[in-house]
Amino acid sequence: MPNSTEARRARGFLQHAAEPATPVIARYIADVGPVDAAHHVAERTAPTEVLDECRRDVSWRLVDTSLRTAASLGGRFVIPEDDDWPADVFAGLSTLAADGGTLGDPPLGLWVQGDVRLDELAAAPSVGIVGSRAATEYGEHHAAELAYGLASRRVPVFSGAAYGIDGAAHRGALSADGVTVAVLACAIDAGYPAGHVGLLDRIVRSGGAVVSEYPPGTPPARHRFLARNRLIAAVTAATLVVEAGRRSGARHTARLAKKLGRPVLAVPGPVSSATSAGCHQLIQDGTARLVTSVDDVVAVIEEGDDADTEPDAAVPADEARRR
Repeated sequence: MPNSTEARRARGFLQHAAEPATPVIARYIADVGPVDAAHHVAERTAPTEVLDECRRDVSWRLVDTSLRTAASLGGRFVIPEDDDWPADVFAGLSTLAADGGTLGDPPLGLWVQGDVRLDELAAAPSVGIVGSRAATEYGEHHAAELAYGLASRRVPVFSGAAYGIDGAAHRGALSADGVTVAVLACAIDAGYPAGHVGLLDRIVRSGGAVVSEYPPGTPPARHRFLARNRLIAAVTAATLVVEAGRRSGARHTARLAKKLGRPVLAVPGPVSSATSAGCHQLIQDGTARLVTSVDDVVAVIEEGDDADTEPDAAVPADEARRR
């Protein structure tokens, strides 16, 4: 068993070397352990299929710089070897398949800002609220109201810190002095989106957390939003969609949650609204349960919603798009 310092540096190295949710890397770590895997990649002695997924320009100094950067921001790198790693919530991720590949592997580690234990946070009956960036006043109002109501009942609210529905959900939870968690598709030092830097600071100062599986210095990218979606789906007890187009990242998150056996909920919108067309589709095809109030949402997470635990079909490729 490697010591925590060795394992932390090794997992940090592998995060820099390969994009998250790469099955071949996960299998290699399972076979030889994170420390040997990292050294084999660094020395170019790992199997060809592993090296094909890894960048060459990664040094151990880069990892040490990332750890120092995180610490300077009041953050830390939490790994599976730590006591507060929420292994149970990520256990089912390897079953996920999406967009013609696998987005299902657990993260190698998570960069966390905020004075919270990940295992305690993940154990709470939390709700992920997702939806359109180009949200309407109707959508933002209901996202904020639902998040406020959930947070008032001590239900943590997870979202992706994007403009639109995500931002409204975070702000609603903060208004109730509740716990909210932003799961990013970039590094915690990326300052993205620029208009939400202050919001992210408030989340941390209010007892919540900002979380990412991308090491410091990593910018946002389309494929990183898709990988991020699986974490929101996995770590929450239910996913709630408030406004989503027919082809959207929010709908993609809902499909992933369904495949993980998590309840999926959707707020209906005006029948003529293209922004709510994805919600209506999710309700119509049986992926999501229609909800209109906080009581509806709480009832579902309290009962476990056994009706929504059957495996879903594979996520259509045209839905796996950044919202």
